[in-house]
Order: sequence, then structure tokens, then C-alpha cells
Amino acid sequence: MTAQSRVRLLERNEVTPEIGTVYDMLLAARGVVPNMFKVLAHAPAIAPAVAGFLKPLLADGALKGWYKELVAVRISQCSSCEYAIRAHGISARQKGASEQQIAGVANFENSSFSEKEKLGFRLADKLHNGGPAIDDDFFSELRANFSEPELVELFLTAAAFEMFPRFIDGLRIPTTPPPAAK
Repeated sequence: MTAQSRVRLLERNEVTPEIGTVYDMLLAARGVVPNMFKVLAHAPAIAPAVAGFLKPLLADGALKGWYKELVAVRISQCSSCEYAIRAHGISARQKGASEQQIAGVANFENSSFSEKEKLGFRLADKLHNGGPAIDDDFFSELRANFSEPELVELFLTAAAFEMFPRFIDGLRIPTTPPPAAK
């Protein structure tokens, strides 16, 4: 991927006060303002909504935030989106995932994940191929292992991160540098 974004990255001093608040929240939570949001800043009505959507989606809920970040890593691997793979790896680490878990997502079937966790990654792989890939037998297996709130979070996480890699790679948004060491 080229390092030159197709849309200019807006810095903190170039954005509206409302978007500045989003930047500040992201900086506090992640240690860096992701380049995706520096592009989304061109759409001031959308950027806060995207941040507002992602915050609860990727936080601890019915499923742990670190696991949902790893599901996002898996979807990003399926899409070959280096930006998203790196970003969600960093976020997974910040939320408690181990280096072994982050590295193990690429070959999850042969890693130390639980059978339930592997099942969620299988869902990500299948959903990447489209909704019809989730047949009734596979859904029955999901239902036997995940509660309905967990299913909603799992499907929504996988589906959301089908969209973002397309947005990122289509606009050639460069990978966000990692947060500065504290």
C-alpha cells in the first residue's frame, strides 16, 4: 500500500471543536489518533458517530474487548488490510491480549485459543465469504456456545470490520504509527 493517502489527513489544529473532542478522546484511550479518524474528520457529522459506535462495540460487554479486537484482527487478515491488522493488534494488547494470542490469530486452529474462541474466528472467516456461508448447522454450533448477547456482539464486530478495511484500503490511508512509549 502506498504511504500517500488519497484524502488528506487532518491534524488537530485543522478540525472543528467537535472533531477535536473526538481526537482528544481517541488520544486518551489509544495513545494516538488513528489515521482513519484523520480522514473521517472531513465528514464532521460522521466521525463522532463512528467513534461512538466503535467505543461500546469494542469495549468489554457480553464478550471481552480484547477478544473482539482479535476478531477484528482476523477479519482484517481475511481482507489483507495491514492498517487494520496492526491497529487492532495494538488495541487488543492494550485491552489485555497476550503477544501469543495476537500472533496466534493468523493460525488460530493450531493455537492455544479455547474451542469457543476458535469458533468465533471461524465465524469471522465464514462471514468474510458472505452471510450465506453461515449455514444452519454452523449457526446451531454458535448458538450452543454463545449467548444471544454474545452472538450479536460477535456478528456485529465481524461485520463492522468487513467495512473498515475497504474504506481504509480504498482511500489508501497509511498505517497509524504506534503510540509513543510511556
